[in-house]
Amino acid sequence: MEAYANALLYAIPFFVVLLLVEILYGHFAKDQKHNVLDTVSSLSSGLTNIIKDSLGLAVILVSYPYLLDKLALMEIKSTWITWLVAFIVMDFAGYWNHRLSHHVNVFWNQHVIHHSSEEFNLACALRQSISNVIGYFPILLIPAALVGVPHQVIAILAPIHLFAQFWYHTQHIGKLGWLEYIIVTPSQHRVHHAINPEYIDKNLGQILCIWDRWFGTFQEEMEDVPPQYGVLKPAATWNPILINFQHIWRIMKDSWRTKDPWDKFRIWFMPTGWRPDDVKEAYAMPVIEDVYNFTKYQTPASGNLKGYAVFQMIATLALLLFMFFNYSEIGISGLLLYGLFMFMGIYGYTTLMDRAPYSFWIELLRSIAGLGILVFTGDWFGLNTYLPIGFWLVGAYFLATIVGGYYFTYLDRQSDRVLPIPN
Repeated sequence: MEAYANALLYAIPFFVVLLLVEILYGHFAKDQKHNVLDTVSSLSSGLTNIIKDSLGLAVILVSYPYLLDKLALMEIKSTWITWLVAFIVMDFAGYWNHRLSHHVNVFWNQHVIHHSSEEFNLACALRQSISNVIGYFPILLIPAALVGVPHQVIAILAPIHLFAQFWYHTQHIGKLGWLEYIIVTPSQHRVHHAINPEYIDKNLGQILCIWDRWFGTFQEEMEDVPPQYGVLKPAATWNPILINFQHIWRIMKDSWRTKDPWDKFRIWFMPTGWRPDDVKEAYAMPVIEDVYNFTKYQTPASGNLKGYAVFQMIATLALLLFMFFNYSEIGISGLLLYGLFMFMGIYGYTTLMDRAPYSFWIELLRSIAGLGILVFTGDWFGLNTYLPIGFWLVGAYFLATIVGGYYFTYLDRQSDRVLPIPN
């Protein structure tokens, strides 16, 4: 986990620079693809994901080293051919994992967050899951284990393979000629994120597009069918933590409500979106019918609120980078507490963006707890060692959070109307 945290110290600034380039390009080209609250929500989702992954908050059903030890039919050295084989096998496994996430009800829950943005830009690439608490991906790497691909190669390639999927989440790059026949491109991935009937569940490849072409899931972007983005059952919230568990909550309710014992079980493994007939009739759920005529989720937001949301996101990112920088010194129990503060912070300010009346109380509780840690320890998880005024900076941040939470909950309300979060 510490190695992963160290890698993120370099990867996160790189992603932020590319994101800023896209935003600036959109501004100067007068073709902006970013909405402030949506982008903050997307980046905040990315933060929750890397917190969860860096803390190892998942149960791995079986590890790749174990599979390698038990299944390897041969032993091969780490040559360029080994790396090539490992990459191809990993991308093949990624395709089927992605396809599984799109086609099975329970697995869709761990992927819906990635599709939840109604915009398409580099920020939405960072909408990654925190609900995938059971790790089964190594099972899909059995072919690599059979041919003896060293686990060190897999460990190095895994984050590279993931990070390489970032760049094609953009609308500013058109089709790329002959590359369209080899790799996943922005054009192909726009199709993947679209909710148009022609595009649903297409282009599931991660780096190579050959799997989609071979297995019948490829769809070219068509000029007369402009992609419309989001999910057919809109998330209707900026809170990434809520989005992560919306779908599974719906399944749980449907499983409880249906009278058919068989439906109570099979709903989890049926195609994505399937619902028992009796539940579907008694508890109708709104679904987007006309993808060209639906209202994107938006909440009343003054310029001050947008600025405050950006401030909170940047402050959370800065605190997170310090956690990675001081990872080994903070220790396991400290890291879990630190991670809890990060989750509470993201939950608080994104709920504030939703204009939920209870958001102030979340911000107040977190800030009082944070100030308590500062008072009793005289430090913020070792920050004073590197920054002598760290105590005062973090203290000022928590005080500002209390003031901001109160102001934007009770005073700066352009409208008393709070858009509801769907059941």
